[in-house]
Amino acid sequence: MLKRTLYFGNPAYLSTRLEQVIIESPGSPNEHKVIPIEDIGVLILDHNRITITQPLLNKLLENNVAVITCDQQHHPLGMFYVLESHTLQSQKFRHQIAASLPLKKQLWQQVIRAKIANQAGLLERQRQNAAYLHKLLPKVRSGDSGNCEAKAALYYWKWVFPDFLNFSRFREGAPPNNLLNYGYSLLRAITARSIVAAGLMPTLGIFHRNQYNAYCLADDMMEPYRPYVDAVVCNIIRSNGAYLHMTPGIKKELLQIPAMDVRINNQVSPLMIAVQKTIQSLSKCLEGESRKLQLPEWV
Repeated sequence: MLKRTLYFGNPAYLSTRLEQVIIESPGSPNEHKVIPIEDIGVLILDHNRITITQPLLNKLLENNVAVITCDQQHHPLGMFYVLESHTLQSQKFRHQIAASLPLKKQLWQQVIRAKIANQAGLLERQRQNAAYLHKLLPKVRSGDSGNCEAKAALYYWKWVFPDFLNFSRFREGAPPNNLLNYGYSLLRAITARSIVAAGLMPTLGIFHRNQYNAYCLADDMMEPYRPYVDAVVCNIIRSNGAYLHMTPGIKKELLQIPAMDVRINNQVSPLMIAVQKTIQSLSKCLEGESRKLQLPEWV
Protein backbone atom coordinates (compact mmCIF):
# COMPACT_ATOMS: atom_id res chain seq x y z
CA MET A 1 0.00 0.00 0.00
CA LEU A 2 1.25 3.48 -0.90
CA LYS A 3 1.89 5.43 2.28
CA ARG A 4 1.02 9.11 2.67
CA THR A 5 3.51 11.96 3.00
CA LEU A 6 2.36 14.51 5.60
CA TYR A 7 3.80 18.03 5.64
CA PHE A 8 3.33 20.48 8.50
CA GLY A 9 4.37 24.07 7.71
CA ASN A 10 2.18 25.86 10.26
CA PRO A 11 1.89 25.77 14.07
CA ALA A 12 0.34 22.51 15.20
CA TYR A 13 -0.03 20.22 18.19
CA LEU A 14 0.40 16.56 17.23
CA SER A 15 -0.63 13.78 19.56
CA THR A 16 -2.02 10.26 19.32
CA ARG A 17 -5.06 8.27 20.36
CA LEU A 18 -6.20 4.80 19.26
CA GLU A 19 -3.34 4.37 16.75
CA GLN A 20 -4.13 7.65 15.03
CA VAL A 21 -2.46 11.04 14.70
CA ILE A 22 -4.51 13.85 16.25
CA ILE A 23 -3.76 17.19 14.57
CA GLU A 24 -4.79 20.32 16.45
CA SER A 25 -4.28 23.95 15.44
CA PRO A 26 -3.41 26.48 18.20
CA GLY A 27 -5.94 28.89 16.70
CA SER A 28 -8.76 26.33 16.76
CA PRO A 29 -8.29 24.16 19.87
CA ASN A 30 -11.75 22.63 19.53
CA GLU A 31 -11.15 21.45 15.99
CA HIS A 32 -8.85 18.62 15.00
CA LYS A 33 -8.06 16.19 12.18
CA VAL A 34 -7.45 12.48 12.59
CA ILE A 35 -5.19 10.34 10.37
CA PRO A 36 -4.42 6.61 10.88
CA ILE A 37 -0.73 6.13 11.64
CA GLU A 38 -0.61 3.00 9.46
CA ASP A 39 -1.37 5.18 6.41
CA ILE A 40 1.73 7.38 6.88
CA GLY A 41 5.13 6.80 5.29
CA VAL A 42 6.86 10.18 5.73
CA LEU A 43 6.07 13.01 8.14
CA ILE A 44 7.77 16.41 7.68
CA LEU A 45 7.95 18.99 10.49
CA ASP A 46 8.70 22.45 9.06
CA HIS A 47 7.77 25.05 11.68
CA ASN A 48 9.33 26.04 15.02
CA ARG A 49 5.92 26.08 16.71
CA ILE A 50 5.07 22.44 16.12
CA THR A 51 4.68 20.30 19.24
CA ILE A 52 4.76 16.50 18.91
CA THR A 53 4.18 14.24 21.90
CA GLN A 54 6.53 11.45 22.90
CA PRO A 55 3.81 8.73 22.63
CA LEU A 56 3.09 9.83 19.04
CA LEU A 57 6.78 9.86 18.14
CA ASN A 58 7.13 6.33 19.52
CA LYS A 59 4.13 5.08 17.54
CA LEU A 60 5.40 6.70 14.35
CA LEU A 61 8.75 4.95 14.74
CA GLU A 62 7.08 1.65 15.60
CA ASN A 63 5.23 1.92 12.27
CA ASN A 64 8.47 2.77 10.43
CA VAL A 65 7.40 6.32 9.58
CA ALA A 66 10.32 8.51 8.49
CA VAL A 67 10.06 11.67 10.62
CA ILE A 68 11.93 14.61 9.07
CA THR A 69 12.68 17.91 10.78
CA CYS A 70 13.52 21.11 8.86
CA ASP A 71 15.81 24.05 9.68
CA GLN A 72 15.08 27.80 9.65
CA GLN A 73 15.58 27.85 5.86
CA HIS A 74 12.90 25.13 5.54
CA HIS A 75 15.42 22.56 4.32
CA PRO A 76 15.32 19.01 5.74
CA LEU A 77 17.81 18.86 8.60
CA GLY A 78 17.47 15.47 10.27
CA MET A 79 15.50 12.24 10.33
CA PHE A 80 14.33 9.73 12.95
CA TYR A 81 14.07 6.04 12.15
CA VAL A 82 13.37 2.93 14.18
CA LEU A 83 16.31 0.87 15.46
CA GLU A 84 14.59 -2.52 15.25
CA SER A 85 12.04 -3.17 12.52
CA HIS A 86 12.61 -6.72 11.27
CA THR A 87 12.32 -10.08 13.02
CA LEU A 88 15.49 -11.36 11.33
CA GLN A 89 17.45 -8.14 11.72
CA SER A 90 20.59 -9.64 13.26
CA GLN A 91 20.73 -12.25 10.48
CA LYS A 92 20.29 -9.52 7.86
CA PHE A 93 23.08 -7.53 9.50
CA ARG A 94 25.45 -10.50 9.33
CA HIS A 95 24.83 -10.98 5.62
CA GLN A 96 25.32 -7.28 4.99
CA ILE A 97 28.58 -7.13 6.93
CA ALA A 98 29.88 -10.31 5.28
CA ALA A 99 29.17 -9.14 1.72
CA SER A 100 32.31 -9.56 -0.38
CA LEU A 101 33.99 -6.65 -2.15
CA PRO A 102 33.41 -8.19 -5.61
CA LEU A 103 29.69 -8.49 -4.87
CA LYS A 104 29.44 -4.87 -3.72
CA LYS A 105 31.33 -3.73 -6.81
CA GLN A 106 28.96 -5.67 -9.07
CA LEU A 107 25.94 -4.17 -7.30
CA TRP A 108 27.38 -0.67 -7.65
CA GLN A 109 27.90 -1.29 -11.36
CA GLN A 110 24.19 -2.08 -11.72
CA VAL A 111 23.22 1.02 -9.71
CA ILE A 112 25.34 3.37 -11.83
CA ARG A 113 24.17 1.88 -15.12
CA ALA A 114 20.56 2.40 -14.04
CA LYS A 115 21.28 5.97 -12.94
CA ILE A 116 22.96 6.93 -16.22
CA ALA A 117 20.21 5.24 -18.25
CA ASN A 118 17.58 7.23 -16.37
CA GLN A 119 19.56 10.45 -16.81
CA ALA A 120 19.60 9.75 -20.53
CA GLY A 121 15.85 9.17 -20.45
CA LEU A 122 15.21 12.53 -18.81
CA LEU A 123 17.50 14.34 -21.27
CA GLU A 124 15.57 12.83 -24.16
CA ARG A 125 12.31 13.91 -22.57
CA GLN A 126 13.79 17.42 -22.42
CA ARG A 127 14.58 17.05 -26.16
CA GLN A 128 18.31 17.03 -25.52
CA ASN A 129 20.90 14.76 -27.10
CA ALA A 130 21.69 11.84 -24.79
CA ALA A 131 23.95 9.90 -27.17
CA TYR A 132 27.01 10.48 -24.97
CA LEU A 133 25.30 8.91 -21.95
CA HIS A 134 24.20 5.90 -24.00
CA LYS A 135 27.82 5.42 -25.10
CA LEU A 136 28.94 5.48 -21.47
CA LEU A 137 26.56 2.72 -20.38
CA PRO A 138 28.54 -0.29 -21.69
CA LYS A 139 31.72 1.27 -20.27
CA VAL A 140 30.48 1.09 -16.66
CA ARG A 141 32.64 -1.63 -15.15
CA SER A 142 32.54 -3.41 -11.82
CA GLY A 143 32.74 -0.79 -9.08
CA ASP A 144 32.57 1.90 -11.79
CA SER A 145 36.35 1.84 -11.94
CA GLY A 146 36.31 4.22 -14.91
CA ASN A 147 34.29 6.81 -12.95
CA CYS A 148 31.55 6.90 -15.58
CA GLU A 149 29.14 8.34 -13.01
CA ALA A 150 31.17 11.56 -12.80
CA LYS A 151 31.63 11.75 -16.58
CA ALA A 152 27.90 11.37 -17.07
CA ALA A 153 27.18 14.04 -14.44
CA LEU A 154 29.34 16.63 -16.22
CA TYR A 155 27.35 16.18 -19.41
CA TYR A 156 23.97 15.71 -17.76
CA TRP A 157 24.01 18.85 -15.62
CA LYS A 158 25.10 20.93 -18.60
CA TRP A 159 22.00 20.04 -20.59
CA VAL A 160 19.17 18.99 -18.30
CA PHE A 161 18.02 22.52 -17.42
CA PRO A 162 17.31 25.45 -19.81
CA ASP A 163 20.38 27.29 -21.13
CA PHE A 164 19.50 30.59 -19.45
CA LEU A 165 20.18 29.07 -16.02
CA ASN A 166 23.87 28.40 -16.72
CA PHE A 167 23.42 25.74 -14.06
CA SER A 168 26.10 24.12 -11.89
CA ARG A 169 25.23 21.42 -9.39
CA PHE A 170 26.41 22.37 -5.90
CA ARG A 171 24.51 21.71 -2.70
CA GLU A 172 24.97 25.32 -1.58
CA GLY A 173 24.73 26.69 -5.12
CA ALA A 174 22.19 29.01 -6.71
CA PRO A 175 18.60 27.90 -7.42
CA PRO A 176 17.32 25.44 -8.48
CA ASN A 177 19.89 23.65 -6.30
CA ASN A 178 17.56 24.39 -3.38
CA LEU A 179 14.74 22.46 -5.05
CA LEU A 180 17.03 19.54 -5.85
CA ASN A 181 18.28 19.44 -2.25
CA TYR A 182 14.73 19.31 -0.92
CA GLY A 183 13.66 16.59 -3.33
CA TYR A 184 16.78 14.51 -2.68
CA SER A 185 16.27 14.77 1.07
CA LEU A 186 12.77 13.40 0.67
CA LEU A 187 14.06 10.63 -1.59
CA ARG A 188 16.77 9.82 0.95
CA ALA A 189 14.17 9.49 3.70
CA ILE A 190 12.04 7.18 1.55
CA THR A 191 15.09 5.01 0.80
CA ALA A 192 16.29 4.89 4.41
CA ARG A 193 12.79 3.92 5.53
CA SER A 194 12.75 0.99 3.10
CA ILE A 195 16.25 -0.09 4.17
CA VAL A 196 15.26 -0.19 7.83
CA ALA A 197 12.03 -2.04 7.01
CA ALA A 198 14.09 -4.69 5.20
CA GLY A 199 16.21 -5.23 8.31
CA LEU A 200 19.37 -3.69 6.83
CA MET A 201 21.72 -1.07 8.26
CA PRO A 202 21.42 2.28 6.45
CA THR A 203 24.92 3.18 7.66
CA LEU A 204 26.78 0.33 5.91
CA GLY A 205 26.93 1.17 2.19
CA ILE A 206 28.06 -0.79 -0.84
CA PHE A 207 30.01 2.21 -2.17
CA HIS A 208 29.70 5.25 0.09
CA ARG A 209 31.93 4.90 3.17
CA ASN A 210 31.98 8.32 4.89
CA GLN A 211 32.47 7.64 8.60
CA TYR A 212 30.32 10.67 9.45
CA ASN A 213 27.40 9.60 7.25
CA ALA A 214 24.67 7.57 8.95
CA TYR A 215 22.91 6.89 5.63
CA CYS A 216 25.61 5.55 3.32
CA LEU A 217 23.44 2.70 2.01
CA ALA A 218 20.52 5.06 1.42
CA ASP A 219 22.82 7.35 -0.55
CA ASP A 220 23.93 4.36 -2.62
CA MET A 221 20.51 2.98 -3.44
CA MET A 222 18.75 6.29 -4.15
CA GLU A 223 21.10 7.08 -7.06
CA PRO A 224 18.97 5.58 -9.89
CA TYR A 225 15.95 7.49 -8.54
CA ARG A 226 17.56 10.93 -8.56
CA PRO A 227 16.51 11.66 -12.18
CA TYR A 228 12.87 11.36 -11.08
CA VAL A 229 13.44 14.21 -8.63
CA ASP A 230 15.25 16.14 -11.38
CA ALA A 231 12.21 15.64 -13.63
CA VAL A 232 9.92 17.29 -11.06
CA VAL A 233 12.30 20.25 -10.76
CA CYS A 234 12.52 20.55 -14.55
CA ASN A 235 8.74 20.67 -14.72
CA ILE A 236 8.59 23.40 -12.05
CA ILE A 237 11.08 25.54 -13.96
CA ARG A 238 9.54 25.08 -17.38
CA SER A 239 5.92 25.46 -16.27
CA ASN A 240 6.14 28.75 -14.37
CA GLY A 241 9.78 29.74 -14.00
CA ALA A 242 9.33 30.26 -10.25
CA TYR A 243 12.22 28.51 -8.57
CA LEU A 244 14.22 31.14 -6.67
CA HIS A 245 12.33 30.58 -3.42
CA MET A 246 10.78 27.51 -1.85
CA THR A 247 7.11 28.50 -2.04
CA PRO A 248 4.23 26.40 -0.64
CA GLY A 249 3.23 25.59 -4.22
CA ILE A 250 6.70 24.26 -5.05
CA LYS A 251 6.78 22.18 -1.87
CA LYS A 252 3.43 20.71 -2.80
CA GLU A 253 4.83 19.59 -6.15
CA LEU A 254 7.97 18.13 -4.58
CA LEU A 255 5.91 16.26 -2.01
CA GLN A 256 4.31 14.32 -4.87
CA ILE A 257 7.63 12.55 -5.51
CA PRO A 258 6.73 9.41 -3.46
CA ALA A 259 3.63 8.88 -5.64
CA MET A 260 5.37 9.34 -9.02
CA ASP A 261 4.92 6.50 -11.52
CA VAL A 262 8.09 4.43 -11.91
CA ARG A 263 8.60 1.36 -14.06
CA ILE A 264 10.42 -1.43 -12.31
CA ASN A 265 10.56 -5.12 -13.21
CA ASN A 266 8.27 -4.39 -16.20
CA GLN A 267 5.55 -2.98 -13.94
CA VAL A 268 4.52 0.57 -13.09
CA SER A 269 4.54 1.39 -9.38
CA PRO A 270 4.56 4.53 -7.23
CA LEU A 271 8.14 5.57 -6.51
CA MET A 272 7.85 4.70 -2.80
CA ILE A 273 6.79 1.14 -3.69
CA ALA A 274 9.50 0.88 -6.35
CA VAL A 275 12.16 1.82 -3.79
CA GLN A 276 10.87 -0.94 -1.51
CA LYS A 277 11.25 -3.45 -4.36
CA THR A 278 14.80 -2.24 -4.99
CA ILE A 279 15.78 -2.67 -1.34
CA GLN A 280 14.13 -6.08 -1.10
CA SER A 281 16.13 -7.20 -4.13
CA LEU A 282 19.29 -5.82 -2.50
CA SER A 283 18.59 -7.92 0.58
CA LYS A 284 18.29 -11.04 -1.59
CA CYS A 285 21.59 -10.23 -3.29
CA LEU A 286 23.36 -9.82 0.05
CA GLU A 287 21.95 -13.16 1.20
CA GLY A 288 23.16 -14.93 -1.95
CA GLU A 289 19.67 -15.60 -3.33
CA SER A 290 20.14 -13.37 -6.38
CA ARG A 291 22.80 -11.43 -8.28
CA LYS A 292 20.51 -8.87 -9.90
CA LEU A 293 18.96 -5.75 -8.39
CA GLN A 294 15.50 -4.56 -9.33
CA LEU A 295 16.07 -0.99 -10.46
CA PRO A 296 13.87 1.71 -12.02
CA GLU A 297 13.72 2.01 -15.80
CA TRP A 298 12.84 5.28 -17.51
CA VAL A 299 9.73 5.29 -19.69
